[in-house]
Amino acid sequence: MKIKAIYEKPELVRANALALPVSADGGASKSEQTVDRALGGIIAEMRRSGELKGREGEELTLTLNRKFQSKRVLLLGVGQRKNLSAAVLTKYAGLAVRTASRRGFAKLALALPEQMDIPDIDVGEAVATGALMATFDPAPYRSESESKTDLVTTLSVLAPASARTRALQAGIERGMIIGEAANAAREMVNLPANEITPTRLAELAQQLGRQHGLKVDVLDRPQMEKLGMGSFLSVAAGSDEPPKLIVLEYKGDKRSAKTLGLVGKGITFDTGGISLKPALDMDAMKGDMAGGATVIAALAAIARLKPPVNVIGIVTATENMPSGKATKPGDIVRAANGKSIEIINTDAEGRLVLADGLLYAAKLGATHLVDIATLTGAAVIALGKTTTGLMSNDRQLADLFHEAAAPTGERYWELPLFPEYAELLRSDIADIKNSGGRAAGTIYGAMFLKEFVADKPWIHLDIAGTSWTDKESGHLSKGPTAVALRPFVRLAELFATRDLHAQADEAAQRRFADGALSSVLPMADASPRKPRSIHS
Repeated sequence: MKIKAIYEKPELVRANALALPVSADGGASKSEQTVDRALGGIIAEMRRSGELKGREGEELTLTLNRKFQSKRVLLLGVGQRKNLSAAVLTKYAGLAVRTASRRGFAKLALALPEQMDIPDIDVGEAVATGALMATFDPAPYRSESESKTDLVTTLSVLAPASARTRALQAGIERGMIIGEAANAAREMVNLPANEITPTRLAELAQQLGRQHGLKVDVLDRPQMEKLGMGSFLSVAAGSDEPPKLIVLEYKGDKRSAKTLGLVGKGITFDTGGISLKPALDMDAMKGDMAGGATVIAALAAIARLKPPVNVIGIVTATENMPSGKATKPGDIVRAANGKSIEIINTDAEGRLVLADGLLYAAKLGATHLVDIATLTGAAVIALGKTTTGLMSNDRQLADLFHEAAAPTGERYWELPLFPEYAELLRSDIADIKNSGGRAAGTIYGAMFLKEFVADKPWIHLDIAGTSWTDKESGHLSKGPTAVALRPFVRLAELFATRDLHAQADEAAQRRFADGALSSVLPMADASPRKPRSIHS
């Protein structure tokens, strides 16, 4: 898709369709008034009758007359004007592209809401990201006759003034990079496990590395054995597919002593191992490598945007399969730091691979760590499918992530890591055990991982409920969501500009323990705030 910012009147822009934002609180925009006059007041009448409410996600198509160069107008709801944000623009642009595609409109013009308190570069980024993410095909294996053919090929974003096209276009270029990366992550997650093996995932990472200038290294079983990664390798023991530890490195500031480490769970299929999962919905376990796919794609986007920051990406890729070689409940394994682990449940495998992944990221020089995983079903019980669980040992890093995530509209909520939860880790025979039962399951997973980060600032993201969506909405179709990819890219850029400490803040940890979870709202939301672009 070609996306370009242009300065043109809505009635003169040449396109198959014109997308027009409609607010829910009245007050038609100049573009809406222009279209309404040409249509004899039908839009105003539809507003009065309640047929057109302007609710977010609402869509209606009308035929334009000869006064317009476009054949159709897509009336798309954007909700209350006071709630307009970059996240709303992403959904609006995505809905416009999906609606136009369904109707076979190849050339689409997009009018922007008026009087937005958002920097133009962020507007351009939000629109382009949403438009590109809307082109994702969730069913690539359908026969050719059933596949989509009438996709949008050209998107013209109508700038409110000629002087604003440059900033909008700069944002569009950023948004296209981020949107392409998000779709790359979604494509990886959507592939079946017979195609996206650990070896294939490593090959895709190497391919992206060659394209975008990343250093990519892939460790195999003998190398991991030499490093003492018994925790990771215990998960791989039952599979005939060789495990891979994928390492991606971006060096944007060789003088900096700081390095951000992103560690992703890459279980390309999870049967549960000997602790076998129920057959119902096991097919969804092809997506258990969503965290790893997000890390790979985020590193690719960061390399293309070239911020002055150092980032290491680690993906722990393997299958978790039952066999005569598989790890059994009651087995004892050792992680790379020598810590002994009693295996209680082989289906609690994500934390086992991430433990060695976090240790290796630190070994390579990561000073600050973020891990991401479809780790626990308990996260879905606690937070549903709209919110990602966030747990951390460091206030500064957690707040920085919230700041990075806020423009995306993705929801993140902090869960506590109180010292009392450490009791769940106690094993009668080893240093720790890998499962503490049903109670506080999401927190338990984080408490386990906390044992492998030492005193480094660290965040754990549990995306079990948010890595996949079962309904279409805005820029998202059914399927993988690429959750946290956009926050990761912005986090890397913010990380380059902030003076963060190199060790977890003990005072902040006391506040965590006392129940004061956050010094800011512990959730990325779409609420309006004073615009502050990190790109200006």
